[in-house]
Amino acid sequence: MTSDILIVGSGAAGLTAALNLADRFKVTVLAKGALNEGSTAWAQGGIAAVLEPGDTFENHVEDTMVAGAGLNDRAIVEMVVEGAPAAIERLTHLGVPFETEGNALHLTREGGHSHRRIVHVADATGWAVQEALQKAAEAHPNITLVPDQIAIDLATGRHEERYSGSGNVWGVYAVDRKTERVALYTARATILATGGAGRTYLFSTAPRGATGDGIAMAWRAGARVSNMEMMQFHPTCLYNLEVKNFLITEAVRGEGGQLINPSTGKRFMTYYDPARMELAPRDIVARAIDAEIKRYGLDYVHLDISHMPPEFIRHHFPNIHEKLLGLGIDMTTQPIPVVPAQHYTCGGIVIDEHGKTDLPGLYAAGECTESGLHGANRLASNSLLECFVFGEAAADNIAAAWDSLPPPPPIRPWDESRVTDSDEEVVIKQTWTEIRRFMWNYVGIVRTTKRLERAKHRIELLNDEVAEYYQHFRVTPDLIELRNLLQTAELIVRSALHRHESRGLHFTLDYPETLPEAIDTVLVP
Repeated sequence: MTSDILIVGSGAAGLTAALNLADRFKVTVLAKGALNEGSTAWAQGGIAAVLEPGDTFENHVEDTMVAGAGLNDRAIVEMVVEGAPAAIERLTHLGVPFETEGNALHLTREGGHSHRRIVHVADATGWAVQEALQKAAEAHPNITLVPDQIAIDLATGRHEERYSGSGNVWGVYAVDRKTERVALYTARATILATGGAGRTYLFSTAPRGATGDGIAMAWRAGARVSNMEMMQFHPTCLYNLEVKNFLITEAVRGEGGQLINPSTGKRFMTYYDPARMELAPRDIVARAIDAEIKRYGLDYVHLDISHMPPEFIRHHFPNIHEKLLGLGIDMTTQPIPVVPAQHYTCGGIVIDEHGKTDLPGLYAAGECTESGLHGANRLASNSLLECFVFGEAAADNIAAAWDSLPPPPPIRPWDESRVTDSDEEVVIKQTWTEIRRFMWNYVGIVRTTKRLERAKHRIELLNDEVAEYYQHFRVTPDLIELRNLLQTAELIVRSALHRHESRGLHFTLDYPETLPEAIDTVLVP
């Protein structure tokens, strides 16, 4: 199946790129499950943009650099921040119903921001954005949306009928969930917009499909990855044994929510960051909660906004309020039990300002990338923004370079002649659980070299097991994800062992100081 451009991922980055290309080119967009199952639809908070009187691009840039602990690329930060107002305008034209106050957009404030600059749709911004982008893509005659396609690997020069070591990327092999057959999708240019790797961890706010697929595929094809040790943990995920992965947005703290130790009844951010309190950057708040939980033997801490008027709470957080009511918690009168959980992959595939990777014909955008925007810690609500700016940047570069992009040569079909169906699916589930548990325990919010070495040793053993399994059995969705999950875990641990300092999200007891110079951790295949 050949098109002009192939996009893997149907979230904000993928659909933005598709809509920017479709007036000139035939575009195919592959979704791993349903079109709206990715991380975009889960984003509660909003999109950061300089729109408030008195706020400036320079302020937003500085806030991003401070949160990123100096590891950001300032030129990229400036490019993204300056592109934000135009991105908001385009989304408004697409029909995203952002909250307003009088004649202006309503802006909320989140941790790490010096001004109110978060545009939002109540507490379900991502869902509204996904809906608008998807509706526009479905209506466009040049965009073909294909759900339930799980990408296995990039098709490169090595897969050409006439073998080539060029490193060119010509598309992907993907298994169809319904037919269980492997299809080959080829194109002149391929954009990876596959999201992050949150499911590498036991507790994560990421959707089920966030298994680092794009990062793992790009690495296997020969692209560099960077700063994979920078895994962001969201401070406030609902603690509930029946409901997994329900995020309590940062905006609850932005609008006055306080963190309380349920054992002492005290507001504890006083001891960790008295100046910024609950509005400190996420890494600081997450470590503070982790420290309180460990010190007092707690299962969770309390996030309390019940001192605010009930109407205010219901208006600002209607979805969270309704969800919690269904679980027997009334946030207008009671505190919310919360714990930190993996939330965002700040590292990823190395790209330039045009979304180009190291490999000819391969672009990437969104959470699967390391663009230089986030550095050592993502500033709240800069993530959707990155998707829009880099989705458009990749599209613009492909359009400008179109005449120099060669058409795909004949590619070999997927070979299943030497494999059989597995009768041991339980092995996959067991290994998946094992990875997520040791990553949480050994490569979590606070790290030590000893714990990282333990994780590395487990990964080495599992690599052999999974490689043997992959060689002998027909690919299934679970096997593809397990392979990518393990590869991503290895990249995270290698990167964490390489960084001999504590910076941003990477905090190690063996190297608690921050070095004078901020240097990216770049891994080369």
